[in-house]
Amino acid sequence: MSALLAPVRRLDVWLFVVLVVLLATSSLRYVVRHGLSPVGVLILLGAAALLACSALRPILPARPIWARSWAITLAVLVASLTYAAPSFAWCAVPVAFSVLRTLSFAWATVCVSGLMIVITASWLRISTHPDPTLIVGPLGVALVTVMSFRALDREAKVRAELIDRLVAAQDELAAEQRRAGALRERTRLSRDIHDSIGQDLSSIHLLLQAAERSWDTQPDTARANVSTAIDAARTALEEIRAVIHDLSTEVQSADLVDGEELRRRLGDLVDRRHSPAEVGLRIDGTSVLLPARIAAALIATTRGALANVDEHAAATRVMITLTYTSAEVRLDIRDNGRGFDTRGVTVDSSSTSPRRGLGLRGLCARAEELGGGAEIDSEPGDGTMVSVWFPLEDAMRQRTSEDDR
Repeated sequence: MSALLAPVRRLDVWLFVVLVVLLATSSLRYVVRHGLSPVGVLILLGAAALLACSALRPILPARPIWARSWAITLAVLVASLTYAAPSFAWCAVPVAFSVLRTLSFAWATVCVSGLMIVITASWLRISTHPDPTLIVGPLGVALVTVMSFRALDREAKVRAELIDRLVAAQDELAAEQRRAGALRERTRLSRDIHDSIGQDLSSIHLLLQAAERSWDTQPDTARANVSTAIDAARTALEEIRAVIHDLSTEVQSADLVDGEELRRRLGDLVDRRHSPAEVGLRIDGTSVLLPARIAAALIATTRGALANVDEHAAATRVMITLTYTSAEVRLDIRDNGRGFDTRGVTVDSSSTSPRRGLGLRGLCARAEELGGGAEIDSEPGDGTMVSVWFPLEDAMRQRTSEDDR
């Protein structure tokens, strides 16, 4: 707002400067031509009063009555000076602009027109013969001044209204972006909890149920299941701490994960499994450094897919294949379970279903957010393949832009 008011303040300063110059020039001209007679002294006092009145504008109380009184006083002073000494007529120009800026349009028009009439009368008073230009000229100048100022004032008001609308729209957009950011963060947290902590807690629940059933008949097996559940609980606790850390600190998403680290983390998922299905891990191609967010997405996808195999597939064999090519990194998880009709499960990330297909929707949404894609291929009785892929070029470009920031 201060930037918008700066030109107006500069205009006030320039109007005052021009008035000072015109008053000084007109006073000097009058003294040179007429000397310091008693009338001359009164005229100089009137010029000083006009200058003082003009200088009072910045310190007047911010009330309309004061502004209107100031403008009318200014007009009366310059009209009196002009009638007494027509050489002061040019001082009416900056005064007219001050009046137009202060009074309402109707009152400003009357005031400026009155000034022009006084100027015309003062020039006709000293003219030796009738001159129509002395009448038409001032009135024409008054008309052009008033209409020009009116057009500029309307344009300024329209521009100010547009600026207000733009500021309001920007505020609304910022609020909407904050709401969208909060929604995205909630979705991310829901997805991360489902794919990490949720899966670990599900495993703990199954292990403890198995231990309860075999506690009397197979105590060694029950103790082994309890021990495994304790390990799973420890893992879940680590996951909870990781989520809390991500919420309380800035996540360095530009960090890189090498192929060996990714292989180790995938291997840990396979080793910590507690289902009868045999799981294999194969890595094809030459590994490359991946942004941490993509590596985390590959881990979360693997964890979620394996959990779905345990819960739904009744599979005996699962194959995890991580493939590096020159264009992308691809993860395929294939099982020989019962399969399902993919038309019966919504995997669209925009679905509003509260529970069904939550893991599959999260898998697809995560891949889309990182510039990749996902596909679920399954038929009843023919197993399921879950695939995700991420373009390496987009991943490197994203990492470079984050490094630049």
